[in-house]
Amino acid sequence: MTNIPPEIQPYKSEAWKPITIDGDGALIASKFAGKPWLAKDEQWPKCPLCQNPLQFFLQLNLNQLPEALQNEFGSGILQMFYCTNVDTLCDVDYEGWEAFSDVHFIRILQPEGEEKDVEIPQMQDLFPPKLIVDWQQLEDYPNYDEAAEFGIELDDELYEDNFPIQGDKLAGWPLWVQGIEYPNCPICGERMRLVFQVDSEDNLPFMFGDLGCGHITQCKHHKNQVAFAWACG
Repeated sequence: MTNIPPEIQPYKSEAWKPITIDGDGALIASKFAGKPWLAKDEQWPKCPLCQNPLQFFLQLNLNQLPEALQNEFGSGILQMFYCTNVDTLCDVDYEGWEAFSDVHFIRILQPEGEEKDVEIPQMQDLFPPKLIVDWQQLEDYPNYDEAAEFGIELDDELYEDNFPIQGDKLAGWPLWVQGIEYPNCPICGERMRLVFQVDSEDNLPFMFGDLGCGHITQCKHHKNQVAFAWACG
């Protein structure tokens, strides 16, 4: 492991990289793409602009996360859908890179009652499913911008290549492409915290802009308040 500057070591955070296998799993499983859990009377989410089905990106069963994160993000199932229709300008017109954009649908639900016999709708470039079967625990550290908020100056040329961890990950520190961009909770106004980092071309065959990186965030106090945003260079 890279030598971590001693002044940043107190800000170590644990992150977990998803270990996946090709294929789908149970409707309540943690997964990339595939079949999400939907209630029996619920329709597959659609884009409000083009009216096409949203691509299913990610589902996390919060009750089955690593032991260290049990109850950290609440209970239930976190889901993310996103409009990937290349024939329209949904992502541009609705500023898909911004938190709370209408072209993505992020929520935490409680899988209660009868589930829907899900049929995946036809859509462009449907993502192949990947089932999350385990998690690899890693040490993660903030970048120099976040370190500066703690009054710590880091040599970004020596440090940035290794931390924060790139790729898809659960918890840890966000890999910011442009700068610190935590959204604020719509209810209390407090800065939201990272739940899951969705990177370009990792477990999903999708690129946010020009090799951008996205983040699902959550209010620590209002755990049903979740958002997604991304940035690229």
